[in-house]
Amino acid sequence: MPATHPSQLGMIVYGPANAGNAGRPLAAVHGMERALPGLRLDWRISDEGKPIPLPQRDAWVADGQTDEPGLPLLCNGDESYPVTISGWEKSSASSPGGQPQFEIHVSLPLATPGIAAIAADVLEAIAEGARAFWGHATPFNAGVEISRQTRHPVRKPGVPPRGLPTLNLPEELRLPEIPQRLGWMNYWSEAAAQAIGFPDSARDSELLSRSRRTATGGWVVQLTEAPLDLDNPAHLAALMRAYERFPEIGGRSTP
Repeated sequence: MPATHPSQLGMIVYGPANAGNAGRPLAAVHGMERALPGLRLDWRISDEGKPIPLPQRDAWVADGQTDEPGLPLLCNGDESYPVTISGWEKSSASSPGGQPQFEIHVSLPLATPGIAAIAADVLEAIAEGARAFWGHATPFNAGVEISRQTRHPVRKPGVPPRGLPTLNLPEELRLPEIPQRLGWMNYWSEAAAQAIGFPDSARDSELLSRSRRTATGGWVVQLTEAPLDLDNPAHLAALMRAYERFPEIGGRSTP
């Protein structure tokens, strides 16, 4: 379930199509639980919006793959501190390079103590578990504005907010490894990092000071120390610098 409120931090990762295999969705769930000690995502939401326990969670997720590939909405069952994860297939017609994808969405409270370290751990865990190409973790308000950077003369006309660059629709990107946009925390697989030219020791010293390498050779790259707030001029400037540094993001350059 995507983040839907300013109090939430939203995460999205994009990986290869799932093809009805529960292995990668469950790996993302298990990784998220390891990244947040004490977290158990073994509840679902009823039609009335109430949490229902899932004593056989993994089997329930696996059984669901026979009906429709994806990850049904799971939560922690705590309405005072809601954490959710879900995922679904994205068709080839709306995906980069004409290749279908599987996307996973996570939401957790932005006010969580130590949110920067937690966000980095959770983003890495779900991305590596899903074998994602790229992903990001971004506060809801900033995420809404960044999503408005994606424009098309006919299908999505308009001007991006705050002078941010225009980004192409996902299906206009030539490769699935190319990130479609930036966020506060960014996960770039090894292939994604190569596609955008990261890292460059001469140009990326500031970003590298807030980055770490993952076990699979990918990167978790944090744009700002505090959660991204585009009302903060320093944060907006950091986002603009990152877009200037990586013109491949959003399909703004040609090979």
